[in-house]
Amino acid sequence: MQYLEGRRYVVLAIFTLVGLLFASRLFYLQVLDDSYKTAADRNTLQRQVQVPYRGLIYDRHDSLLVTNTPVYDLMVVPREVKHLDSAKFCQLMQLPLEDLRLGLRAAKIYSRVRPSPIIQNLSTPELAAINDNLINFPGFRVQARMARAYRTQNLAHALGYVGSITPKLLEAPKYAHYAPGENVGISGLESYYEPTLMGRRGVQYRLVNVRGIDKGPFRGGEFDTLSQAGQDLHLSIDAGLQAYGEKLLGGRRGSIVAIDPKTGEILCFVSAPRFEPQMLTGKGMGNRYMDLLRNPDRPLFDRPLMATYPPGSVFKLVNELVALQLGVVTPSTGFPCDQHLIHCTHRHEYPSNVGIAIKQSCNPYFYQVMRAAVLRGQSPNKFEDARLGLGQWQKMVKTFGLGERLGVDMGHEKRGLIPSPEFYDKLRGYHHWNYKTVYSLSIGQGEIGITGLQMANVLATIANRGYYYAPHFVRSVGTTGPLPQFRERHYTAVDTTLFKYLIPGMQAVVDGNGGTGSFASLAQYGISVAGKTGTVQNAHGPDHSTFAAFAPANDPKIAIAVFIENSGFGGTAAAPCAGLMMEKYLRGKVAPSRKRWEDWIMYGDLTKRRH
Repeated sequence: MQYLEGRRYVVLAIFTLVGLLFASRLFYLQVLDDSYKTAADRNTLQRQVQVPYRGLIYDRHDSLLVTNTPVYDLMVVPREVKHLDSAKFCQLMQLPLEDLRLGLRAAKIYSRVRPSPIIQNLSTPELAAINDNLINFPGFRVQARMARAYRTQNLAHALGYVGSITPKLLEAPKYAHYAPGENVGISGLESYYEPTLMGRRGVQYRLVNVRGIDKGPFRGGEFDTLSQAGQDLHLSIDAGLQAYGEKLLGGRRGSIVAIDPKTGEILCFVSAPRFEPQMLTGKGMGNRYMDLLRNPDRPLFDRPLMATYPPGSVFKLVNELVALQLGVVTPSTGFPCDQHLIHCTHRHEYPSNVGIAIKQSCNPYFYQVMRAAVLRGQSPNKFEDARLGLGQWQKMVKTFGLGERLGVDMGHEKRGLIPSPEFYDKLRGYHHWNYKTVYSLSIGQGEIGITGLQMANVLATIANRGYYYAPHFVRSVGTTGPLPQFRERHYTAVDTTLFKYLIPGMQAVVDGNGGTGSFASLAQYGISVAGKTGTVQNAHGPDHSTFAAFAPANDPKIAIAVFIENSGFGGTAAAPCAGLMMEKYLRGKVAPSRKRWEDWIMYGDLTKRRH
């Protein structure tokens, strides 16, 4: 009996201990630990992502170009939608029923518990009209955000635009932390500098009762995190020069790119036809985008970065430098203007040296310069000799930033084309081509293609006597200066001492008697311009006009390339345009006596005059 009595106390003790354990656990869960209460309370919590203030964009003179303005989006959380009266909802929101169905379907695919946009870019009056009625539609809420607003009507191609993130972008790892409806840089600088401009998101937890009324922050904001505003961008663009360039090109097709040779900073970036940046923001943006996309003039096409053309006679400068480096010509080498080799467009004095040849843009001279550079007797087989020489020529030309991306801070730069031996092997067959097949490269024609940005960079390289900085738009991110890659010098394969031999001839192009680029002259202001005209053959219509230059010749502050489609001779279209742009930048204004050229460039028939 005593044994049984002892066992009874043991059993009681065990039950008592278990009971105490359960009681203490319940006390902990119900009194001390609020994790389960918090989980239950999540039914009445709203997690609100605080999108930071997007960084602003300024020009080189600190004029504000791009700012932010508040807009509102109607969001939906599919799991919270109960007994939706679709007809009443659509009537209130002035939304087609099919749009509501598509929006709800897309929201459910994305997430049943996270908010997705139904209507975006609500104005303040629209918000006021629907806000008081949202209580009758559980699962729907208004979310404020900032949209881009523009203080400029120019520079649309470079600035790019901001839009709602697409489902395709959401799949990319770099956009994993974005949610549907959030803004993201789609193109241009807005896209390239997205992480910098975007900043860092914050989160707020708000208590909301069953009727959707905000009851304040959860636990005094203990779990909230602050957003961090994006950094501002200070561009190298001169807004006044940009506006003037866009005015000059008007409705023409073409481009103007100007660079500060000393830094690689882009001073203007004109792509024509143009459009205004505010066209790609706000309500109706999608329709306006489609109108631009369907426009036969292709205003969305970023010509300075994406249009590749033969550079014409401007390329003769590069060919001359390569030949000088190879030692096959000297600055005093002369070649006859032999019309049997290639046609020369006008009569001129004998090209007895490089200066005269550049001034007169003698085609036969540069035919023979490149022939000397390519055919150097490296093989007894004439086809192999041409193949070896062209390969070496191509490698040297590419050191000028041609045939490669320059690395500008934009995302859609084209490489262009500097043909290689392999290119002609594929085109003509191995050992089935020689110099006579490729001679058009000597005058910047044929298969070669470069962009407007690359052409401006070549002139910046010559201005620097052999090196360039990668062209860039942003001179300062916040207060830290440009990105590191834009501070590095890139040297060509040509000795820096050889560039000086081109300058007198380039000056004579503009200021010499009978020079082909005299309409770009600034001699009346004591400014010497070094330049080169080009007329690019076009099988589909009138020739294209191009001109590239830098000024002042002995202390360059601006290098510029102008390309105007279907406008004839470089000296009568592109040259005066470049002259006005350089005058505007270097003097801050254009003299009234010179403004007649504005009408000539914008409205004149540029294919019928020649100088």
